[in-house]
Amino acid sequence: MADATYTADIKALDTTASTRKFRIQDRIFYFMTLGSAVLVVLLLLAILAVLVIDALPTFQAFGLSFLWGTKWSVPADIYGAVPAVVGTLVSSVIAMLIAVPLGIGIAIFLTELCPGSLRRPISTAIELLAGVPSIIYGIVGLFILVPLMQTYILPFLIMTVGQAPVIGPLFQPPAPGVGLLTASLVLAVMILPFITAISRDVFGTVPPMLRESAYGLGMTTWEVARNILIPYTRRGLVGGIMLGLGRALGETMAVTFVVGSVSRLQASIISPGTTISAQIANNFGDADGLQFSSLMALGLLLFVLSFGVLALARWMIGGADSH
Repeated sequence: MADATYTADIKALDTTASTRKFRIQDRIFYFMTLGSAVLVVLLLLAILAVLVIDALPTFQAFGLSFLWGTKWSVPADIYGAVPAVVGTLVSSVIAMLIAVPLGIGIAIFLTELCPGSLRRPISTAIELLAGVPSIIYGIVGLFILVPLMQTYILPFLIMTVGQAPVIGPLFQPPAPGVGLLTASLVLAVMILPFITAISRDVFGTVPPMLRESAYGLGMTTWEVARNILIPYTRRGLVGGIMLGLGRALGETMAVTFVVGSVSRLQASIISPGTTISAQIANNFGDADGLQFSSLMALGLLLFVLSFGVLALARWMIGGADSH
């Protein structure tokens, strides 16, 4: 009897020691994960603080008029953000208008129509496109796309679309090949793999029963995609589209090669222009004084713009959840 009691006490002590050990490990793991999360927030705040501090001289010199100033002149020491901001938004929007339908269409083809023997090679090729460095896209755009645009595409657009009464002013010369439209095409190719890959993956999460039921009711592939795939996966699609938009907004090297880097507001999208990232990349090396501060102010605007895109994505996903 005494031996049994002694054995029970030993087991109780072992259980208590093991529980205490697990609690200690759990607390250590908790503080490690908490520290990682806090570190990310601190890094974000540090980046924001650096941008704000370095951008202050620009806002002290020009005030909020920097945000709607249209002139960027280094000799005159006058700087305005509008040409770079407009170039960033226009190139990103055009790229999204091209890449989103193509990406979703390719994803529907891969999941619904593609023969099994071709599905893996096409998917692999798309994933390889996502891994190509941006400078390679810039080089290909400069030496292949720009001559094609200058020789064939832009003259055709000027003679056709450029004569239209409403959108014609968007396609007026000069058209040297480099410009916002060329940069938008390069951006569209760059973000296409991200949108396609995410759309393909989220389409793969649709339960087979829904597809089979829809086809059994006589729906076409277009009707299945419109009424089943896209509504069921709208959260994932929004995430993929916003990921592509974030990539387009912040892309630097590829855009710098083909945008033309002209710091002047242009009415035509086929004329040379600039973006925030291209403006910073072209001028940061030898910038000082007010020019350096203005470049940092552009960086701050890009930071705020990216944050706004993330906030919009969260709002859209929330809207998708409520329906």
